[in-house]
Amino acid sequence: MLFDSHCHLDFDRFDTDREAVFERAHAAGVSRFLVPGTTRQRWPAVLDLGERDDVVVSLGLHPYFVEAHADSDLEALAEEIGRHEHLVGIGECGVDARFEDTLEQQWSLFEAQLQLAKRHRLPIIIHCVHADDQVAKRLRQLDLPARGLIHAFGGSPQQARRFLDLGYSLGLGGAVTYDRAKRLHRAVQSIPDDGFVLESDSPDMPLSGRQGQRNEPAHLMETAEAVARLRGQTRESVIANAWVNTHRLFGLDADG
Repeated sequence: MLFDSHCHLDFDRFDTDREAVFERAHAAGVSRFLVPGTTRQRWPAVLDLGERDDVVVSLGLHPYFVEAHADSDLEALAEEIGRHEHLVGIGECGVDARFEDTLEQQWSLFEAQLQLAKRHRLPIIIHCVHADDQVAKRLRQLDLPARGLIHAFGGSPQQARRFLDLGYSLGLGGAVTYDRAKRLHRAVQSIPDDGFVLESDSPDMPLSGRQGQRNEPAHLMETAEAVARLRGQTRESVIANAWVNTHRLFGLDADG
């Protein structure tokens, strides 16, 4: 009963064996997947995956690909949201401070998508790299509905608390499996049972011991086990909590 709350199974790296990737995931206990859109060019592939019974999708404009986004893409995103009632969220969007030369454009795109989320009452999926404090401050200022996901959270217990207090959930992925991630480990130990979801970020965010390999949802059970060890809980309780949390966050039927 694992729900991979963030996996880019539309990416070209899965073109040669996508169905086998789904089969391996199912065999490993992953039964549902959320595939977020990253660029306008990729939205059709994401929407095609959303036709599967085990996949739900969102659409967004990712900060990593900011130079690929056109001025008309925000208007196109609004049109797609109105056209596809089965979308469960907006994103992946956000801010990646590693790319300082595009930060102004990143913030502009991010805030426009936050306003779309507010208008359509949809949760937002936030990519936030080296910008946890700035993003939390902006979310607090914008008077937005408190519903969204901080994807691939890697911050401190204090930063986790700020996002949780704003009503956001934290996505836990392969980073938790690295021994050196002591600050993140402390954060994982501090998160309440209703404050996190599990994600692979496939094909990225490989687990410790799998560096350089393509990641895929079948490895999500290892992440769940790492989270359980850090929290002093059973694997089953971590999986059950993440399952309920993901469905609640995206307005889905946990029994469906």
